[in-house]
Amino acid sequence: MLRLQLPLGERYTDATPGELADRIAAAKATLGDRLFILGHHYQRDEVMEWADARGDSFRLSVLAQEQPQAEYIVFCGVHFMAETAKILAYDKTILIPDERAGCSLAETLSADQLRAWKAEHPGAVVVSYVNTTAAVKAETDICCTSSNAVEVVASIPADKEVLFGPDQFLGAHVQRTLQRDNMHIWMGECHVHAGINGAELRERVLAEPDAEFFIHPECGCATSALYLASSGVIPEGRTRILSTGGMAEAAVTTTAKKVLVATETGMLHQLRKANPLVIFEPINRAAVCKYMKMITPEKLLMSLREGRDEVTVPFDIAQRARQSVERMIALGTPSPTGE
Repeated sequence: MLRLQLPLGERYTDATPGELADRIAAAKATLGDRLFILGHHYQRDEVMEWADARGDSFRLSVLAQEQPQAEYIVFCGVHFMAETAKILAYDKTILIPDERAGCSLAETLSADQLRAWKAEHPGAVVVSYVNTTAAVKAETDICCTSSNAVEVVASIPADKEVLFGPDQFLGAHVQRTLQRDNMHIWMGECHVHAGINGAELRERVLAEPDAEFFIHPECGCATSALYLASSGVIPEGRTRILSTGGMAEAAVTTTAKKVLVATETGMLHQLRKANPLVIFEPINRAAVCKYMKMITPEKLLMSLREGRDEVTVPFDIAQRARQSVERMIALGTPSPTGE
């Protein structure tokens, strides 16, 4: 277990921002190549500055297994993400600075619920979004990210029933795209994305006639966005349904002067860094994930010094969960732009 010595009399809450930064830097330097810090797009800016890699959850989980020298992976994100990293890099110690950092979407579908759903549809193929617990992945046939969900479901024979979960908005996007009538969708949602609704989108569309729109498929407004585009209210070329990684890539190449973004507001910092010449604004300024914001520099320091909090997954569950992830990768569409 990681255990660096805490200097005599020093507490985690008594430091100025500058002193805290010095302590984190010293801890990182002590651990050297044995440590690799991952930072999800939605994290606080003051946490992201310490990340060795930044991105969406799936890309970061893959990176965890691609660091042969790293014994400790600190995942600044939410719990299911750290679990996915453990699934793919089982020999490493995976830490999350606050184990209470959960996910409202992942919590909408449990392994018991999935087993009961499967019993109602014998023979159906289960497709689970990567934003799920390890236990749910272990009950899944094949995982998907938001950027390859359409390709994953399209790979399943047309005569096979599909159980898609847990995100209802991503599922609706896939079903609408493929026009697949034997697809059943779990009615789960991310509370942050669900709160970005079609009425807000329409209002901003009318107020910003020249803006481009980046919309995450988990959003409650994703269906409205596609409808508004298809009906000509907004030009289809200005409406883009994108994963978080897809948004980061699109930010670099956009020619728009202003982009309105429908996802967690932490993404804005990454987009503005990617292209400082473009104005990036949220469609809903209240779209903040309280779980993502539970990770703070103080908790990161505790994680580096004391090995808190370690994420574990039972070996049998990890093995079965890994198979569902590897089946997705075998399709050739794991996507570098993830969830």
